[in-house]
Amino acid sequence: MSESASQPPRVPKRVAAVIINSLKGGVVPRIGLPYITVGREVEIRALLCDLDLIAEGGASFRFLVGRYGCGKSFLLQTIRTHAMGRDFVVADADLSPDRRLQGGQGQGLATYRELMRNLSTKTRPEGGALPLILDRWISSVEAEVASEEDAHSGALTPAATAAGKVPDADDPRFAAIVERRIRERIAMLSDMVHGFDFTQLLIKYYRAHASGETEIGSLVIKWLRGEYRTRTEARDELGVTAIISEDNWYDYIKLFAQFMVGAGYRGMLVLIDELVNLHKIPNAVTRQYNYEKILTMYNDTLQGKARHLGIIMGGTPQTVEDRRRGVFSYEALRSRLAQGRFAREDAADMLAPIVRLHQLTYEELLVLVEKLAGIHAGYFGYPTRLDERDLAEFLKIEFARMGAETHLTPREVIRDFIELLDILYQNPQLDLSEALGASQATMPSGGSDGIEIGTERNRRLFTEFEI
Repeated sequence: MSESASQPPRVPKRVAAVIINSLKGGVVPRIGLPYITVGREVEIRALLCDLDLIAEGGASFRFLVGRYGCGKSFLLQTIRTHAMGRDFVVADADLSPDRRLQGGQGQGLATYRELMRNLSTKTRPEGGALPLILDRWISSVEAEVASEEDAHSGALTPAATAAGKVPDADDPRFAAIVERRIRERIAMLSDMVHGFDFTQLLIKYYRAHASGETEIGSLVIKWLRGEYRTRTEARDELGVTAIISEDNWYDYIKLFAQFMVGAGYRGMLVLIDELVNLHKIPNAVTRQYNYEKILTMYNDTLQGKARHLGIIMGGTPQTVEDRRRGVFSYEALRSRLAQGRFAREDAADMLAPIVRLHQLTYEELLVLVEKLAGIHAGYFGYPTRLDERDLAEFLKIEFARMGAETHLTPREVIRDFIELLDILYQNPQLDLSEALGASQATMPSGGSDGIEIGTERNRRLFTEFEI
């Protein structure tokens, strides 16, 4: 039934520690997700189809909608891992009171900076990949020029070419050829909004790279990350008057997406979580400005104004569907995103802009806790004490809570289960039935303030209660 029926994959101790500590703290680990992923095959398949579209030059926009703890962030991180494995560049950020899509005090620019800080690739999954991407791009152009020079003039022997060697970057002739090739590669970017400034900074970065001026290169990286606060500061340090600002940062995201393909990647995926922070904005006008920014992104991706770009945003049902403060309060978005007449819970349209996450099934949760039991045992170095019957008994108690069928989330189940594993590990004399029995004693049927709903007295009490 589950993977543990065969030999489970060995989880490195460092990865196991991240998984256990993150999940017990109620957050999604950024590494090790393949070891614990269960279910969500339909959703993952739909989102991976978007990656194929992005790689072919298209763009996509999706909302992931689900209650707190149902697995939105986990699915976002899973897609992030898949995308990096397919040679996409991924940027992710969580919105907060200080990070929005638009704001009067630089909150939108703060989101851009967070996206750039978390820019990740397959070889740099932890973030901070911008310098690596630029250096890889320059190296690919240099290698291309070097191979052409070898073919025409024999400047390099075949053995040297195979070893990846190129002529000295200090050679003026070679540097001039490379710069000309770079200008040809990025010429199409100049036609995009703010493309001229963007390409000039890329050329400036190459010149700094070729001449060994690392300080200038660092300043260009600073500019691309949106860290210049004033035009005067940028002019004094780099000789340019343009900067990435609150009003134009999304245009630079589109430029980066197009540039990534020229740098050897398949496209760019932007993941924005905690959309609920827009719902919480107290000022109605500010909320509308943020939803207007979402509308701009949505229109650009679906109308073909953006290329090689995917955007996925995660939020709760209330964040999206509340017509007073949510995304649907902006009529232009509501009319575009509202569900059609034919979709229903057992036949959802996974190609629609909104992907709604439903509860994991009992069987999927059983597989999940079985994987966690194996990871916990491997990390602490003890033989697994719990068999499938024990795991089923644990889930039976979890689902015995009032409203569990519709309101129990994977986050709650995982947190309870890891806590149980920790208790059993620290108290080897404790029997599983005793640990589960203590849980039942502290969490009466109904799970609310110690009220024993199952007693005859309280049945009569609730029967007679009227609203």
